[in-house]
Amino acid sequence: MSKANIGLTRRTILKSGVAAAAFSPLGAPAVHAQTKEIRLLQDQTFVDSLRVIKEAAARYEQERGVRVVVDTVPSADLYPRILAGIRGGRPYDLTMIIFVAHMLSLANEGQLAPVTSLVNKYKWGKRILFPVKGEHYYYPWAYALCWMNYRKDLYDTLKLEPPKTLDQLVENSQKCMSTSGSQRYGYSTPIGSNIATSWMAFGPLWAEGAQLFDDKWTVALDTPDGRKGAAKYLDFMAGLYKTMPPGETQGDFGSVLVKFGADQTAHAPQAGRLMDYMEQRVPEMADKCGIAAFPDSSGTRRAVNHGYKGFLVGNTPMAEESIKFLEWWSEGPYIDFLHTAPLTFQPPRLDLYDDARWTNNPILKKHSEAVRTMRGFLDDPALTIRSIDTEGPAPDIRPAKVFEANVLPEMLQKKLLKGMPSDVCVDEAITRIRQLIA
Repeated sequence: MSKANIGLTRRTILKSGVAAAAFSPLGAPAVHAQTKEIRLLQDQTFVDSLRVIKEAAARYEQERGVRVVVDTVPSADLYPRILAGIRGGRPYDLTMIIFVAHMLSLANEGQLAPVTSLVNKYKWGKRILFPVKGEHYYYPWAYALCWMNYRKDLYDTLKLEPPKTLDQLVENSQKCMSTSGSQRYGYSTPIGSNIATSWMAFGPLWAEGAQLFDDKWTVALDTPDGRKGAAKYLDFMAGLYKTMPPGETQGDFGSVLVKFGADQTAHAPQAGRLMDYMEQRVPEMADKCGIAAFPDSSGTRRAVNHGYKGFLVGNTPMAEESIKFLEWWSEGPYIDFLHTAPLTFQPPRLDLYDDARWTNNPILKKHSEAVRTMRGFLDDPALTIRSIDTEGPAPDIRPAKVFEANVLPEMLQKKLLKGMPSDVCVDEAITRIRQLIA
């Protein structure tokens, strides 16, 4: 799931998904196919990103004689707009998607065309493909991994090392706090019942080895190791919470960017969006940002929270033409598109990390150390990439239910805001998960 700058209408997963099946994917007017028009729905509202998409559409029409109509909506409106198109008899031919459960619902309802042959052309990073019964319907275009960002300049001044354990992260956050001049806190992360918290707050939980479901869809959190890991995470967060600014229950994706850029916090979870933000808004801070995976309590494991962006091809009369467009896009305009937010849009295709067309970007060259670290996240077999919504052995609605219900954010709030014992917080989360999947 892409969470770096979104709000997601998650209630539509279950309420709207089944209803969509009642509408024929072949309901598009015949004239739609006759005029060779691809209807593309996308959610990238950055000016440069939208410009590249529209320029590519115009170029494709000029080269191939196929018109590409681009509709742009906020990320939260993608799925409702997809469903509205199906209901109205004019389904989109090609759409961006931010939530794997939406892909699964549409695939199960026969609303998608497979893109397996296109996916198989490339080598991909880990945990970025979401096959359904042996077919690929999701075509990745970016990772949106959430890692830990820290102030390299403060680390140098205070002679600190990137933390290898959770205790060291708390200690570093404490040492980076300052009351001279404007207040600087040690760490900032959302902790409310929202998507930002689900994406940004649980990297250390995954580093502890915790899982929601195992390969047989057993509730893995309800095992001795699962309970122990979750309790350790909550104890750690209770200590880290003391270094955070007030009001984090209202925190969101953007608040950590602003606080980090304004020297109000020394550590913040985010994707490459944080560094792109610094380059655009606070350039004097851009070189002061270091990135690292979240450590565990023992110093042996590391993790980042998963996030992803991709395309879906609708099962419409223009499905074949849409796949041709994606193939054309993937070998040219796509790279220009990635460069519109070069550190935010991390390629899932491994060949691009050795492709001069992508690497010869001035921002990527400037932050080559960060790019190497980002690439390393995809190579390191000891590093865990996990998220609430992608838990389990395959795409499934059960993790989506847990995600939708904010089970883990509420577990965290019970510890931080109510001071409940960690084992009680974990036990209540397990009970809630079992209720949701019953």
